[in-house]
Amino acid sequence: MTAFRFAPSPTGHLHVGNARMALINWLAAKHMGGRFILRLDDTDTERSRDEYADAIRTDLAWLGIDWAAEEKQSGRLASYEAAFEKLKAQGRVYPCFETPEELDYMRKRLRARGLPPIYTPPTDEKLRSYVDEGREAHWRFKLAAGEIAFDDLVRGPVRFQAENLSDPVVRRHDGTWLYMLPSAVDDADMGITHVIRGEDHVANTALQIQMFEALGAPVPAFAHLPLMTDIEGGGLSKRMGSLALKDLRADGIEPMALASYLAHLGTSDDIKAEAGMDALVAAFDFDHFSRATPKFDPAQLKRLNAQVLHATDFTAVADRLPDGVTAELWNAVRANLERVADTALWRDIRETDIDPVIDAEDAGFLAEAAGLLPGGPWDETTWGAWTGAVKAATGRKGKELFMPLRRALTGLDHGPELKAYLPLIGPERANKRLRGERG
Repeated sequence: MTAFRFAPSPTGHLHVGNARMALINWLAAKHMGGRFILRLDDTDTERSRDEYADAIRTDLAWLGIDWAAEEKQSGRLASYEAAFEKLKAQGRVYPCFETPEELDYMRKRLRARGLPPIYTPPTDEKLRSYVDEGREAHWRFKLAAGEIAFDDLVRGPVRFQAENLSDPVVRRHDGTWLYMLPSAVDDADMGITHVIRGEDHVANTALQIQMFEALGAPVPAFAHLPLMTDIEGGGLSKRMGSLALKDLRADGIEPMALASYLAHLGTSDDIKAEAGMDALVAAFDFDHFSRATPKFDPAQLKRLNAQVLHATDFTAVADRLPDGVTAELWNAVRANLERVADTALWRDIRETDIDPVIDAEDAGFLAEAAGLLPGGPWDETTWGAWTGAVKAATGRKGKELFMPLRRALTGLDHGPELKAYLPLIGPERANKRLRGERG
């Protein structure tokens, strides 16, 4: 069985960049009949927080993502220790003692000579001198010479020469772990068959392939996606506050709108609101992903949000509607909504007194229109019959006919179709407002 994973660090709130990777891994897993695992990379004990882990779970569930299992790296330290000892016995990890300042100096010297900043292990003599100084060791994984090759599911064939890569640090001097080795050990132990992540991990993949091989584990298939930017091509990090899922949710973004947007963004598919997650699962295809940079456009997301609401039945949204919003009102106004919360405005216009907006030159016209209001009961045919009579009596048509009526009846220049909304206002309020009275 195929297995995919999403491995966030619980050091902050989930944002759209993280959510896109989670969603794509989930869609691929569902499309291929596989498992999706949530793995919390929480070895950063200083920054990891339980409240962030809870928030990640909440955000994923809100987006429609479920998981077959959950793992925490903090509970797997013994597995990393065992893998480390195995690599140590093979001579594939070795101690290093340079300080950050010394490493920076070494890199600068290499660049000054026109050479790539590749780490060179110290001589035995230098190692002994470090030990004699009482320095504490950090540990690097020793890369085997030769080509490292893999076929990326999005980028195609990828090739590295190990000689052009630095041996990666896998363990700090205090015994804590960096990202590389625990991630590979987890993927091996959890049977992960596919890893989908950002293109900033391409070089890491080359390094981890050798780790998988050294551990005697199968190498997963990899797909690296271009990182999302803002609409101008800048990094999203500067705007993460407004692009955290908790903030988008609070701003009225519907989960299906966000899922539709993130699933289609960066692919050859049309960006459109889908009816449900099943449609996204069925349409998933690695071949549809582009290597072009996907640009996150909040305005486009808002348009999708409106499309989702326009197609949403009352029963699907009833528990989230403001008090007093009935099925009748929802059906009358949903085609005009951008957010669920906007229904409160149309509830208030229907149920509370407002001051009609009437220009002086329209007062006589509106009074005449009031006199032509039909008797009840009113339904969706009332608007057409009434405005037909007003048009015949006054000679007005088009915008000159409809705009004064809308402004008097609702106090606004825009809104839902009045054939559905007028019956909700009712004859008494409509008559008062058309005559310029508060009602």
